[in-house]
Amino acid sequence: MPPRPPARPRRSYDQYCAAARALDAVGDRWTLLIVRELLAGPRRYTDLHADLPGVSTDVLASRLKDMEQGGLAERRRLPAPVSAYVYELTPRGRELLPVLRALARFGADDLGDRAPTDAVRAHWFALPLLDGVALEEGLLEVCLPEGGFHVRVGGDGVVSYGDGPAPGVPDARMVLDAGAAVEVGRGVLGVGEGVRGGRIVVSGEGALAKALRAG
Repeated sequence: MPPRPPARPRRSYDQYCAAARALDAVGDRWTLLIVRELLAGPRRYTDLHADLPGVSTDVLASRLKDMEQGGLAERRRLPAPVSAYVYELTPRGRELLPVLRALARFGADDLGDRAPTDAVRAHWFALPLLDGVALEEGLLEVCLPEGGFHVRVGGDGVVSYGDGPAPGVPDARMVLDAGAAVEVGRGVLGVGEGVRGGRIVVSGEGALAKALRAG
């Protein structure tokens, strides 16, 4: 991991406008994609760099420092014997989840076919899926050929997601490919329709699984 960069003056639009203030905090290139990664849980610097193809080490370190200064993220040391540092979002940083969901919804129609040069990670499909699927309370594990992620809906309706398999036994498991995931996120394919058409497999017997199959 490169040395942590020194604090630098933040650029500002110098406009007395809430949208401009928000862009002062997250408008730099790569910042919102770093937020996307950290919404999936605490990440080590090396993991962030691996899942942000194209970002330089200098830029990544600089953006993380800016996010710490802005109160969006924090860096903490994992307890022994791991002895590693991770970055995670603060409560203020997690408030950006609906912003990323809205951006995913806005950009879904522009995805088109995947180009040979396009990188892809399974958990990148979580944001559009959160808008394309009405979820009951519970823990959902989503499996794609590229990997998997999990989504948790609390009793208060709060939604969170994480990279990798579900911690513990999920209430439902959904298996699909990237094409189906994109269509679900765009709202052109319902999960129930995908199940009936053989493009999506949903397992589980609880309310969450039954709601997905009926959706």
